Amino acid sequence: MSTKAADFSLIIKLLIGIVAGSLIGTYLGNNIQSPLHHIMDAVASVKYALGQIIFYAVPLVIVGFITPAIVRLGQNASRILFTAVAIAYLSSIGAAFFSTVSGYAIIPHLSIATSTEALRKLPDIVFRLDIPPLFSVMSALILALFFGVAITWTKSENMARLFSELERIMSSLVVRIMIPILPFFVGMSFLGLAYEGSLSLHLPVFISMVLIVIVGHFIWLAVLYGIGGALSGRNPWEVFRYYAPAYLTAVGTMSSAATLPVALECARKSRVLSKNLVEFMIPLGSTVHLCGSVLTETFFCMTLHLMLYGTLPSVGVMILFCLLLGIFAVGAPGVPGGTVVASLGIVTGVLGFDQNGVALLIAIFALQDSFGTACNITGDGALTLMLEGIFNRNEELGELQHKSAGENA
Repeated sequence: MSTKAADFSLIIKLLIGIVAGSLIGTYLGNNIQSPLHHIMDAVASVKYALGQIIFYAVPLVIVGFITPAIVRLGQNASRILFTAVAIAYLSSIGAAFFSTVSGYAIIPHLSIATSTEALRKLPDIVFRLDIPPLFSVMSALILALFFGVAITWTKSENMARLFSELERIMSSLVVRIMIPILPFFVGMSFLGLAYEGSLSLHLPVFISMVLIVIVGHFIWLAVLYGIGGALSGRNPWEVFRYYAPAYLTAVGTMSSAATLPVALECARKSRVLSKNLVEFMIPLGSTVHLCGSVLTETFFCMTLHLMLYGTLPSVGVMILFCLLLGIFAVGAPGVPGGTVVASLGIVTGVLGFDQNGVALLIAIFALQDSFGTACNITGDGALTLMLEGIFNRNEELGELQHKSAGENA
């Protein structure tokens, strides 16, 4: 299955799970005396088991993806590559901090009903299948960082190959196990939320969240292109104005990989970029630059934290979350839903989300992920312009495309 088809398939399955779960949960909640009410006992047990499987795999995914990402960076650490990845990381954590500040300013003014309000009580779990993780999320992160740095220092080819194979194995685990069970997990979580009455209570807030982050995407793009123009001394509009086809393609496909050919064509039309840096940064950016997704996830996490747990996360917790989320964004697997899966570790380990919180985050993030992807892709043009200002201000790496564009006009 192609990346585009797989992404679309996941969104459709999540939508089906959300709609089916919401309808069934609403019906059961309004018909407590119905014989079908006992379905909730089975739902609670199955959802718990699926959550245990997902959370068992999360630390393994962290080690499997983050370690080889660090090793690859160390093995290919040319000056331009290091700078490009550093800029992508700074853009991602900058978007996260921008989202955090905006969250503290905006979220308290949203009409959010907290979890302390009276709701129907969910039935107890009849069958509890406990699958403890091999180690905690933070232990997995530290282990991945230590191994990645140590392998780079020692230039151990055997360990590099070992973790490369582990990455391939974990990618298979994500694609064949974690992603397929997500729609069931999310659907059952929405069933529970609808049953207890929480869903109808929060629906207007969900809509507001999506609209706010889309506006945030364009504000952050304006910041990136402004910085790119300042560093390069060139007009950022001469890059941004060609990106409409790439933006719309990303919205339609929900996939950076599927949008990459269009993004390359858009960037090649710019008269202020060089061919060499376009062909270097645009493909790299589609993998490591996820500013839109990071901005979205940060704002959603803050809103859901207030919604489900009654308070916004503390400033210290959000600073740690933003710094780690930038690392996870760079090392996120290139599979449908990979960004969400890669970040589950810090969502649970740093923010303390439970299964309901994770399910809500997955669902809302997936439903608007096309706009986050579009922001990621469009932001790659700004990062290319920044590299032009740092390494090719006087055309040291190659002439600007407008000199050859006349031949193709």
